[in-house]
Amino acid sequence: MNRTSPSAANRARKHIYDLLLSPAIDTRAEYWMRVGIAVLIFVNVLIVILETVPEVHAACDQLFQMIEVFSVAVFAVEYVLRLWAIVEEPGFRHPLWGRVRYFFTFFALIDLFAILPFFLPHLISADLLIVRALRLFRLIRVLKLGRYSTSFEMMARVLRKKREEMFSSMFVLVIILIISSSMMYFIEHEAQPKAFPNIPAALWWGVATLTTIGYGDIYPITALGKVFAAISAILSVGIVALPSGIIVTGFIEEMQSRLVKKETPPQPRQCPHCGRLVE
Repeated sequence: MNRTSPSAANRARKHIYDLLLSPAIDTRAEYWMRVGIAVLIFVNVLIVILETVPEVHAACDQLFQMIEVFSVAVFAVEYVLRLWAIVEEPGFRHPLWGRVRYFFTFFALIDLFAILPFFLPHLISADLLIVRALRLFRLIRVLKLGRYSTSFEMMARVLRKKREEMFSSMFVLVIILIISSSMMYFIEHEAQPKAFPNIPAALWWGVATLTTIGYGDIYPITALGKVFAAISAILSVGIVALPSGIIVTGFIEEMQSRLVKKETPPQPRQCPHCGRLVE
């Protein structure tokens, strides 16, 4: 018997890893498995939305309950299998600490929180408000789609690369928000003590103005206040656009790097034994 051959359990674990966790999708089974989970996530999110319509909830409550039980069973099995097979990942090789490390990763916590709202009302006594909040918390299941989305991975890479620029632009935005809201409070407080009673209340006007939303519930009525508000609104067009420009630039750079990788042919490597160049 060949002792180096993997055991049946190891082969099964490797198969589960390829099915659920492998970054590459090499077989139709892996493809349809991930498509099926993605469709189930979309169905769950749609149900959470439709349950807020009383007529639909009353007519389809039993169907929704059946789909919920089926979904939780699938997600629970998926979570356990992921936790079992994660040791096939190079960064989580240790049978104990590898699984502990994976347990606290972002997507592992999302997988856990996707099934907890179903079990918590049965384990602890809670009032109706908490039960409703837990049911609404099922919307977190939509984040599970990020595991299968290259766009989500690209967004994460862009944010990591541009985090310093994003922090700088957000810092500037916060400073300008505080200054403009404080100035508007001092200008308008005497004329509108109810609309601008204090600086924290004036921050709402600052957010609505700097983001160019302009709800109109709080606005200046003095001449100086209107001039200052106009200047703030004009400045906000460029200031608020800074984070968007940084993210767009990051996406362009990421797309260009991906195109370069696709167009660059693989370089030949030198064999360490014979010295020949190999593809």
